[in-house]
Amino acid sequence: MAPTAPTPQAPVRARLCVALLVLLGFALGCSEFVVIGIESELADAFGVSLTRVGELISFFSIAYAVLTPVLAITTGRFRRFPLLVTYALVFCAANVAMAFAPSFEVLLGSRVMLGAVSGALLAVGVTYIPELVGAERTSIVISLVYAAFSVAMVIITSVGKMVAHALDWHLVMIGSLVLAVASCAALMAFLPRTGATDEPATMREQAALLGEPQILTGFGIFVFGVGSVYVFYGYVTPYLETVLGMDALGASGVLMAYGVMCFFSNLLSGWLDARFGLRTLLASFPALAATLFALWAVSPAMPQALVPVMALGLLMYIVSVPCVSLFMKTARRHHPKALTLASSLEPMAFNTGIAFGTAVGGAVVSGLGMAQVGLVGGAFSLVAWLFAAATWRLSRAAK
Repeated sequence: MAPTAPTPQAPVRARLCVALLVLLGFALGCSEFVVIGIESELADAFGVSLTRVGELISFFSIAYAVLTPVLAITTGRFRRFPLLVTYALVFCAANVAMAFAPSFEVLLGSRVMLGAVSGALLAVGVTYIPELVGAERTSIVISLVYAAFSVAMVIITSVGKMVAHALDWHLVMIGSLVLAVASCAALMAFLPRTGATDEPATMREQAALLGEPQILTGFGIFVFGVGSVYVFYGYVTPYLETVLGMDALGASGVLMAYGVMCFFSNLLSGWLDARFGLRTLLASFPALAATLFALWAVSPAMPQALVPVMALGLLMYIVSVPCVSLFMKTARRHHPKALTLASSLEPMAFNTGIAFGTAVGGAVVSGLGMAQVGLVGGAFSLVAWLFAAATWRLSRAAK
């Protein structure tokens, strides 16, 4: 069934719903990235190593990556709005547990719970966009929702670091909780109760999408492409403080600037995809590899090392929109009832890359040393380039 445009009599409500979906993306980003800016504080508070704190990122991402497609496939027969309400309630409950965790084990469990529903909540939310804005503006709005993650990363890592240093890291978690509750409550109040994507789909009708060769190689792009950045970014705060010798205020400023670069990375991703499609990745991954190798070569020299750090922010999200377009186009052409699953593939694959990169980064930090993360990340970028080349060939053959 083709997506329906918003009704002419409700343009204000449609715009409000779009704004709330962007706010949801921001809230999801804050909940996901909240631990990155306060890793050192969490390690001290719970008496664990930085490598163990890294599990808060990798376990979240594993739960996100595994359960996002599982929930999309197994809940295809249920109406969309009740699913969104269920996911939103679990999302808020996980934020409560995270903000008031009495032990590291409870904190880790809350992160798993959070990751389990975050991707599903985002995927269901994204399916409303074509009905709210029309097919011609869908890509732009989806890009804005993803860009909200970058803005969240700026605020929750940089401002969170400053709040934790000056006051208490618990306040950062509580702020993320308040935002989660407010955004979810507003969505439940204003989003339409019914819509085009309420048509039921069986598991078989949706799962067939995962057998498409370009979907599988596209997944590999994320594992190694996103993973290459998160070998470094999963430990960015201790990297800035221990390798580059920055104090808390300086590290917060760099994290804020890095997040601004990531915001423009999302916009650049959409612009490049509109003009070059998947060919964008054939150029972006060699550039990413060169930047990571440069980071390894110049560290710990200051301020020279900040040049590749900022360049990483600009390149970090270029992978997103070309792959989102690939997943959605493949679903529309060959598996039209799998659009909800297709919308879940980018966040699912992205978080698989985060989990992989953070886990490898933890091994590098505890083994070779934190200064070597750029070398390993650069090698992963070259592997991602091979997957991008294979995906481009497959997508051309499928036309």
